[in-house]
Amino acid sequence: MDVVGWVVVLYFGVQGCLCSERLTYVFGDDNGLGRRFDGIGAISGGGATSKLLVNYPLKQRDEILDYMFKPDFGAALHILKVEIGGDMQSTDGSEASHMRLPDEENYERGYEWWVMMEAKKRNPDIKLYGLPWGWPGWLGGDTGDVYANPEQTAMYIVKWIMGAKSKYGLHIDYIGIWNESRYTTTYIKVLRKMLDQHDLQDTLIVAADNGRDWDVISSQVLADPDLANSMYAIGVHYPRTNSTLLALDTGKPLWASEDTSLSLCLRWNLNYVSGFMTGTVIWPVLSAFYKGLPYEGAGFMNASEPWSGFYTVPVDVYLAAHSTQFTRPGWTYLKHGSGVGRFSNGGIYVSLVNPDMKDFTIVIETVNDNTTGIPVASENVTLQLQGSFASITSLNVWFTQLNINNLSDSHVFEKQPPIPVIDGKINLNLGVNQVYTLTTLTTGGYREYEEPYMMSPQTGAYEATTVGGDHDKVMRQVTTRRPVSWSTWCPIEKAGVSLALVGEYYWSETYIQCQVSINLTSPVRAEGVFLAARVDHGGCHANNNTGVFFYFYPENKTYLVSSDLERKHVLTKGIISNVNVLQWNEIGLFVKGMTVAAIVNGESLFHEIPVPATIRSGFAGLGTASFGEADFDNFMISKPEEGLRKMKESY
Repeated sequence: MDVVGWVVVLYFGVQGCLCSERLTYVFGDDNGLGRRFDGIGAISGGGATSKLLVNYPLKQRDEILDYMFKPDFGAALHILKVEIGGDMQSTDGSEASHMRLPDEENYERGYEWWVMMEAKKRNPDIKLYGLPWGWPGWLGGDTGDVYANPEQTAMYIVKWIMGAKSKYGLHIDYIGIWNESRYTTTYIKVLRKMLDQHDLQDTLIVAADNGRDWDVISSQVLADPDLANSMYAIGVHYPRTNSTLLALDTGKPLWASEDTSLSLCLRWNLNYVSGFMTGTVIWPVLSAFYKGLPYEGAGFMNASEPWSGFYTVPVDVYLAAHSTQFTRPGWTYLKHGSGVGRFSNGGIYVSLVNPDMKDFTIVIETVNDNTTGIPVASENVTLQLQGSFASITSLNVWFTQLNINNLSDSHVFEKQPPIPVIDGKINLNLGVNQVYTLTTLTTGGYREYEEPYMMSPQTGAYEATTVGGDHDKVMRQVTTRRPVSWSTWCPIEKAGVSLALVGEYYWSETYIQCQVSINLTSPVRAEGVFLAARVDHGGCHANNNTGVFFYFYPENKTYLVSSDLERKHVLTKGIISNVNVLQWNEIGLFVKGMTVAAIVNGESLFHEIPVPATIRSGFAGLGTASFGEADFDNFMISKPEEGLRKMKESY
């Protein structure tokens, strides 16, 4: 369900290749499956990168945390990696140690405990990962060598893990060695032994976080069975999407245990296509530190102004969503050449299946990313589903079209109609700088009964509901009787309609479009629906607001346009010939200058009807012509240029 979009949805092929050649790519499991997927995550720390988050006002702080960690919403991260503080500078500040002396412990210090708790509150299944950037001085002794006494250093880490469990009930799933510093194989084996001695067998070691060199530690793993048994995965930093044959020979999971966020490519997908990496952890999760400190603006989100509550949600959040909302750790990649690979014109694709083989996701990316050195061009492709996937008849679709020169004008993570799979085949016309998610899952934004984002109901109630079919989950107005108001001073309910507003009060020229449906067999149906522009106010007295209100009555195939919510001042009305009485109808309202136009199912009803001179700006909105049920889907607001294009097509 796309309740709000600032620009019109792009459907398949609109920006695709005009060439006639169409290559076929196989997606199947006849030759088995690929590697186990470990997840996509990000780092809080390394250092002090989340420092300002805790100081945000509660409402904004919760919103930021939701964008990062809430499943099926925003980035929906699978892994949270945190710094184990050492009282030392670790990039943008220092983080507190839990043991400043060998005989004292304190698990109240620092804020990473709180970050982990908040992540777990939102997603109990999120994986937690700890890594030290530095150490308190006593661990280094006179020489500064923390490996001179590996048992002592290992116990320092084990106590941090045990403190997380005893104080906060947090299980640490993964533990690292030392950020971008030297390691010893002896220490790794001692750490594994000490973890086991303290019943921490389920805390797995990812080693060694010391740079982008795969081969040194890989050769050590191949030569030392005890080391191999001590480690779960090999993790390197900023691998530039590549691993090595020696690393693959170890049979270990390969991770980009720290990777860049300063790229618009879906790094985790490219890491698997080019390097068989099954886990990618981005640094940092947030840019929640003062502007002017190093690496300002890095991370999935920017949250550096707690005093104002201001934060930004870059497109990176929704690029992550294309993968994270439709996969989980424990899923399995398809094999290269059978669902993972690179298209002939440079784009990439990955496919994953859940453990019981019932859910299946394909992510396609055609982003021109300068860091890879491989140009991407448009092309037409056929995806051929085989094996366990041959019986799939349709896939749900989420789509992004990036405008690299002006990211704010991108079409981001927009729900498309399901795409049919005919004889196991899907035909796509791929453009450049696009991302597709094709999936059997129906998640990707809304829980049942959840109130839609951005919409601000003024009277009535709107919530997500599942209707199945092409529209699947939609927004429904569910108030069927006029509510009892709290005061005669607040008369809006007397208007007998529902109303939800969206946008800015100063909006003037807009094109608004929505698909609508009223179940005419329902005894609690609304008599009609409306779209609105230039609505001058909301609140208790919104019953007497002004604006441009386009009422649509599918049951009797009529329309009415008024300059007020209560329809006392009618601008025009008439009969509609092309109404789908028992199905969905697409209606559009276009206001430009001092005229209004409307479209139903692609045909113009009228154009250039004058608007009163006093109605110049206001909110956008929608609603029902009476209290009663009505469904809305793919509600979109776009610039007037889109309205002009639509009007030309409708003549």
